[in-house]
Amino acid sequence: MRIRISKVAALAAAIVLTGAASIAGSGAAVAGTHAPAKPTVVLVHGAFADSASWSGVIERLQKRGYPVVAAANPLRGLSSDAAYVRTVINSVPGPIVLAGHSYGGAVMTNAAAGDPDVKALVYIAAFAPDKGESALELSNKFPGSTLGDTLSAVPLGDGTSDLTIRQDLFRQQFAADVSKKQATLMAVTQRPIRDAALSEGSGEPAWKKIPSWFLVAGADKNIPVAAQRWMADRAGSRATVEIRKASHAVGVSNPGPVADLIVRAATAR
Repeated sequence: MRIRISKVAALAAAIVLTGAASIAGSGAAVAGTHAPAKPTVVLVHGAFADSASWSGVIERLQKRGYPVVAAANPLRGLSSDAAYVRTVINSVPGPIVLAGHSYGGAVMTNAAAGDPDVKALVYIAAFAPDKGESALELSNKFPGSTLGDTLSAVPLGDGTSDLTIRQDLFRQQFAADVSKKQATLMAVTQRPIRDAALSEGSGEPAWKKIPSWFLVAGADKNIPVAAQRWMADRAGSRATVEIRKASHAVGVSNPGPVADLIVRAATAR
């Protein structure tokens, strides 16, 4: 009787072990077919814009399987804006690709410093300041910006002012290659920037340790084209793409090339 029970037990054990091995093998095969998780793309808008300015880029990135977060840049001060964006990237698990437009480039330059999860920086017609430099200083480094003459100021009562682009001048200054209908909406919904944010000096720049990619807007009236090229060269850009007739709102008018450059940074080794 004991022999029979032992035989039954042995048979049952063999069945269990065989089944477990089969399941483990199946699981290993399935796991092997999974592609590595893609990094999350965190987008940082600049002055006179909002997160919706990334809509065309977001759509294209999501179609290619990338998780995306569009941070609502406060536009109050460089250090405080960077601190807020840092909380956003700290909430994102896994590797991150940061992309910033205009003043958003200066913000991400500070927000990403020392963060091991940020694998790439993508500057879209953006500022890439070195330590101590401000956006205002960089925009005046080379001739070509006509932004100052288009601005309206609203005093905030603390010696600083909120700046916006006059609605009647918005399209020609900011978005000349965007349809009139869309540019009119952008002018009305633009987010003001506190003037102190543009004159505040940068902290230690992330681009000194994190690889960067640059997109230059060749018809930009906010940040001189020469300044964009110079910043890309100084940062040792892995690749610099220039769209010759693009306005400062290049992410709106040319979302495809912008998304392509972000994916290029995300897939670089």
